[in-house]
Amino acid sequence: MSYLKVERSYGNFNNDVDKGEKNDCVVRSLATATGVDYMTAHNFCKEVFGREDKKGTSNFNIVTTMYNAEEAGMQVGDKSFKVKVLGKAHIKNVYKLYGEEVYRQKTISSFIKDNPKGTYMVMIAGHALTIKDSEVFDWKAGAFKPSRKVQAAYKIEPMYSNKLGKQLTLF
Repeated sequence: MSYLKVERSYGNFNNDVDKGEKNDCVVRSLATATGVDYMTAHNFCKEVFGREDKKGTSNFNIVTTMYNAEEAGMQVGDKSFKVKVLGKAHIKNVYKLYGEEVYRQKTISSFIKDNPKGTYMVMIAGHALTIKDSEVFDWKAGAFKPSRKVQAAYKIEPMYSNKLGKQLTLF
């Protein structure tokens, strides 16, 4: 499976800000999911998610913003995106245990298996990463563990507009 190939560009941004940053996985995940540069994602996280420099991004702020973006869309730099908050059916597996349904968090590998196409910002315990068409964008390959549990996931799709102002999407 291609999910074992970890894209290193998530960790390779060349500017002075990212070199001095800490706890910026949401910034990096947003940059790789939207195709914007690090500084654009950094500024978005600061202004919209309320992220402070060298500190992590509040999960509450991410969730709130993404729910709002599901209705209104999301503008990151000069690019517009549709956001879909993936609910329980997309981030949990259901099993029968003694005749009762039990829900368990999907692993990254089972999430990829169930969502092979598309771009997703994925939250796992204390960390964020991007999955694009089954390829994981994260730090070094050694840090990636396909058995980590998915806590939340957001599908990110670009919106394109023509010169008349009408929104167009591909496919």
